[in-house]
Amino acid sequence: MKFIHEGFLLQTRTARRLYHQFAETEPILDYHCHLSPQDIAENRQFKNLFEIWLEGDHYKWRAMRANGVSERFCTGQADPFAKFQAWAATVPHTVRNPLYHWTHLELKRYFGIDELLDEATAARIWKSANEQLASSRLTTQGILKKFRVKALCTTDDPTSDLRFHRMIAASDLATRVLPTFRPDKALTVHKTEQFNDWVGQLEEAGDIEIDKFPKFLAALASRHEYFHSQGCRLSDHGIDRCYADFCTEKTAAAIFARARSGKAASPEEHSQFATFMMLFFGRLDAERGWTKQLHIGALRNCNTRLLRQLGPDTGFDSMDDIPQARPLAAYLDRLEQENALPNTIIYNNNPTDNYAFATMTGNFQDGSVPGRIQFGSGWWFLDQKEAIEWQLNALSNIGLLSRFVGMVTDSRSFMSYPRHEYFRRVLCNLVGRDVENGEIPDDEILVGTMIRNICYANARQYLSLPGDGLMEEPKESKKAAHSNGEAARRAR
Repeated sequence: MKFIHEGFLLQTRTARRLYHQFAETEPILDYHCHLSPQDIAENRQFKNLFEIWLEGDHYKWRAMRANGVSERFCTGQADPFAKFQAWAATVPHTVRNPLYHWTHLELKRYFGIDELLDEATAARIWKSANEQLASSRLTTQGILKKFRVKALCTTDDPTSDLRFHRMIAASDLATRVLPTFRPDKALTVHKTEQFNDWVGQLEEAGDIEIDKFPKFLAALASRHEYFHSQGCRLSDHGIDRCYADFCTEKTAAAIFARARSGKAASPEEHSQFATFMMLFFGRLDAERGWTKQLHIGALRNCNTRLLRQLGPDTGFDSMDDIPQARPLAAYLDRLEQENALPNTIIYNNNPTDNYAFATMTGNFQDGSVPGRIQFGSGWWFLDQKEAIEWQLNALSNIGLLSRFVGMVTDSRSFMSYPRHEYFRRVLCNLVGRDVENGEIPDDEILVGTMIRNICYANARQYLSLPGDGLMEEPKESKKAAHSNGEAARRAR
């Protein structure tokens, strides 16, 4: 039997029935990814398998380094085929790592290749894949069509002019490509050179001189409004923890002024400033009816030497183990007290936080939106079979699995769309096993509808993305009903 076959990861008859009848043909709503809007706008055609598969993939780099592969074959100057050969030689050593599953699922779904990748098959697979990449079927836009991607949300800095999003919107591409507001650099008052460079970019983007803290807030509010006008309905924050060291605007302004003059904030000051700003962003999101995403718990850039040599996002991050529950509760509660808590998806990077985060979501459901506060899908180190099951089990035991908004790729690679299939197979296998054990009724309307909704419909309804009848139009937000321009008032 071929490794990737119809029953892959589906261990029971019921699991196979659920997948093929209710999950397999559902479209994709990839509401969190790091794909390049420029590549989509320009309908990039990849020259070879390295460009589409290995370029920028720190998951693979980590495995290659662990296999004794020199850095020149990861991020260095080796030629593309030599890098691919080094990856092919590593693949057999990734057995029981999700990379082994993903590698062969991607070869199958993109190129129809059933061979196992190793040193012996590398040249043959390279040649076959490259020939297919020369066709229009596997350009960036061709891939979105092939995998039935209804909409995707990229991850964008507030200083971005979003010109590639405008180009895509003016094209005939059926997939809606929308921005996501990611203002992480606004918190970096403890890194003054980086912070001040970024504030300069914000000044240029907003056409405003930022000499005082209120103008900083006004510029960010203006960019938020601009992103909304371009179809943005989500924000995202990649933070080590939720900040909950509450301070006055006067204190935040003083920290800002010192950072602008080149004096780095202390850890305490950074936490205070970040708390103030995260509340500010929460109010903006609530006012415009957006969904906030909190990616919490990564310990980034652990290897200082290689950070200096290679830069960030090159594979030297891990999961953190700091306490998360109390600051997360305090942050959400402060926004809730102001009637300014937006729809929120909370992702953890350490599985020890699964039940803490799952229980946290139940504290802030208010009956206005089904699953208003979501325990997000397995993220980063947790986006593999075992950890996906952990997340689904915690969510099922504590909350409502039936209201879950499903999986995202969280990827920079156009080869990652089979991650949705992978998740759907894991989901159907988990639920199918319960059906066969008699723990869930063998009722296709009950169970099949739940599976289908988790794959697509729940996210479609929850996110209310705009666009050509494919998505729901935005509903009036709780914050908008409560306040007329509170965030704008605070920014002035």
